[in-house]
Amino acid sequence: MLSLKTARTLFVGAAVAMSSWVSVAHADAMGALDNYIRTAKSGSMAFTQNVSHIQKGGKGRQSSGTFAFQRPSQFRFDYTKPFAQTLVADGKNLWMHDVALKQVTQRSQAQVLDATPAALVASATSIASLQQRFTLSNEADADGLQWVKAVPKDTSGQIKLVRIGFEGQNLRKLVIDDSFGQRSTITFGAMTALSGNTRFTFTPPKGVTVLKQ
Repeated sequence: MLSLKTARTLFVGAAVAMSSWVSVAHADAMGALDNYIRTAKSGSMAFTQNVSHIQKGGKGRQSSGTFAFQRPSQFRFDYTKPFAQTLVADGKNLWMHDVALKQVTQRSQAQVLDATPAALVASATSIASLQQRFTLSNEADADGLQWVKAVPKDTSGQIKLVRIGFEGQNLRKLVIDDSFGQRSTITFGAMTALSGNTRFTFTPPKGVTVLKQ
């Protein structure tokens, strides 16, 4: 099952995935990052995720589903494998619905996301705004992708390092290292247009237990 700690990490993926429609070719990944922060407004894509131990490596835990976003503060993850789970950030609250447990957890979105790269990228309008909280740099090309490295300036948080991979003009991967020694690798499919914003509202289904934290 997906923990709240993992949910926080995943929202880094949600925020960075906010834009992969890039209209102009860029010489480096920093240029692409800056452009998509400024231009994309909403979208949807399929994703797969692998969570493994940084030192031990191995295949890790696999999951997959779909992701949607609408700037500046609404996100949704719908996990379909291996378990059905939904995470919705509606701009005020973060909802986490565990279908198997018939349980919904409700938390203040600001409380959960303010100290993570998710909130920073979601509200950012340029590379300069991100650099207030992160040290950003281009990395060498690898695995057919161009990479940006983002290191939080606040070293007390759970996120230790985020690597953002672009294939040409398209966002393809996020690699997130956390303070628990875990590495989450999120691979994104093609972006599709998003119509309406009803998917960013959440009402707990009847019969579930709602926990407010």
